[in-house]
Amino acid sequence: MFVVKAFLQLLAATSFICLFVFMMQYTWRYIDELIGKGLSVNVLGKFFGYMALTFVPAALPPGILLASLITFGNMGEKLELLAMKAAGIPLLRILQPLVFLVVLLCAGSFYFQNNVGPEAAKKLYALVWSMKQKSPELDIPEGVFYGEIPGYNIFVERKDAKTGLLYGVMIYNNTSAQEDTQIVLADSARLQSTADKMHLMLTLYSGERFRNMDARSANMMKASVPYMRETFAHEVDLIEFDGNFNVMDASLFAGNASTKGLKAIREGIDSLVNRIDSTGRALYDMEQRTVMVRSLTGKEAKDSARIVTKVAETQPFDSLFMSLDHETLQSTFRTSTTKVRQLKAEYEFRRLMSDEDNRVLRLHKVEQHRKFTYSLACLIFFFIGAPLGAIIRKGGLGMPVIISVSIFIFYYIINANGEKLAKSGSLDITFGVWMSSMVLAPIGAFLTYKSNQDSAVFNIDGYRLFLMRLFGLRESRKLNRKEVIINDPDYAKVREELLQLQADCKNYTEEHHLVHMPNYRRIFFEYEEDTAVIDINNRLEAIVEELHNSTDAMVLTRLNELPVLVPDAHTRPFRNARRNMAAGIFFPMGLFFFLRIWRYRLRLLRDMNVIQAEAQNIINRIDHKILNNI
Repeated sequence: MFVVKAFLQLLAATSFICLFVFMMQYTWRYIDELIGKGLSVNVLGKFFGYMALTFVPAALPPGILLASLITFGNMGEKLELLAMKAAGIPLLRILQPLVFLVVLLCAGSFYFQNNVGPEAAKKLYALVWSMKQKSPELDIPEGVFYGEIPGYNIFVERKDAKTGLLYGVMIYNNTSAQEDTQIVLADSARLQSTADKMHLMLTLYSGERFRNMDARSANMMKASVPYMRETFAHEVDLIEFDGNFNVMDASLFAGNASTKGLKAIREGIDSLVNRIDSTGRALYDMEQRTVMVRSLTGKEAKDSARIVTKVAETQPFDSLFMSLDHETLQSTFRTSTTKVRQLKAEYEFRRLMSDEDNRVLRLHKVEQHRKFTYSLACLIFFFIGAPLGAIIRKGGLGMPVIISVSIFIFYYIINANGEKLAKSGSLDITFGVWMSSMVLAPIGAFLTYKSNQDSAVFNIDGYRLFLMRLFGLRESRKLNRKEVIINDPDYAKVREELLQLQADCKNYTEEHHLVHMPNYRRIFFEYEEDTAVIDINNRLEAIVEELHNSTDAMVLTRLNELPVLVPDAHTRPFRNARRNMAAGIFFPMGLFFFLRIWRYRLRLLRDMNVIQAEAQNIINRIDHKILNNI
């Protein structure tokens, strides 16, 4: 109950944050079209309410991911998770109540998408469309032309905010026709909305009106255009302008796939499949009738073809073509071109109709699968966030937020691209929609297994060693002077061992010819342990361990120059004999490992030369120390 309570508190906060982010993203898409419309608080409340209900299924998975990550990160940071494991409670047992809770959330998410979400989306689309169509509020700026009133362009030099008067007014009126443009100049004006908000009352003071008197003379390139000039001291114009907000019928969006439940989507898919099949059958029947008509007139066609064949046998086609008169050729060309264009237009229309039906069908199938993938994403994200929090053992809003955002962006990119390819028909619909789940589910299973086994998933040293082995790299020696030395090295004994080691390295390089290409069969199928290198390596490490007790800085420096040998790297690619044989049989892989082994042989040759040189340096230093002591 303790874990469930902590999880639910965080889930409420994280889901609200994710929902807010999704809502802001959707709002900014339409901010340019919705701003300045003078919408009431009631309309805006409905807009954000419907939007929140629509995005709840999308905001729930990242909310669960972040909540589970923070919950188990806090428990790991406060050592509560460690105490539970010390008491003999495994991680899977700790997760059981939360798994049951998340399964209920998955069911709730599916119910929400199937029942509440479609209705909310339908009303949201109707509301957004109505908001787009609403006329903007009258806020005429100074010094620029204002064209939000249909048929009018108004220029105002100055406004008086207290009295509401507009000064230096110029109006272009195109409400009648382009050829009947009226120009109005007025010293001042007042623009008000009527009580029913269906008209604007424009009151003009001390001005003139210019109107074109001849529509045929609208060409401005003429020297003179007849017009009417009217001077007025006070004039009132009534302009049609609907300032009310009218919500359109939401049922107009019922055909959209995102506004349907699962049952309606299946019915829509069946109707679309039947319509596509019926269209195909109709085209097939039409072609069959065309073939039948052609077969009925086949006798005449055969007779004509027989005559044409006989003529063609005696006279070439070019001669027949050139023998036709010009009018016959032109008439034939026109008739053929007309028929081809008609057929092309007909088939283009059929293609467009078929493509549109197939596109709508794909949208319905994508929406059908999405209702399941969004629900399953809640469970997948939980099995990613909870084990990850237990592994990193970091709570709060720092590292968990960064990891959660990174994982969700990775999921969103895969999901968005998969759905896009599925909608366009470039990818199988089932595979495209479920691609994100197929990628993240194994990651969740891997993290859960590693966390339950207390494995160090984020052990940087382990990954570093793996990469070094993969690319054939080695660590260099880093020996520092010991603070406390109990026994000094036996320099005389070490000197004799170094001399023997020098001789053995020299003999080995002379006998084995490491520069030459290795034997392919011996590497993969007849492995033999190189005991000589193993012996050299053991004696080298013993000498290094003995001389590490030295207080001489020069000796320690030379020890750090000695290489770290890998005794079996030059003999076989794998420790397992079956893997070696499989790699050798599969030639492309075997060739890679064969060249890799050759590289390791050359590296061993270089190491043997370095050992001989550094051993001689150490021997010289030991001789110097012994001589000084004497």
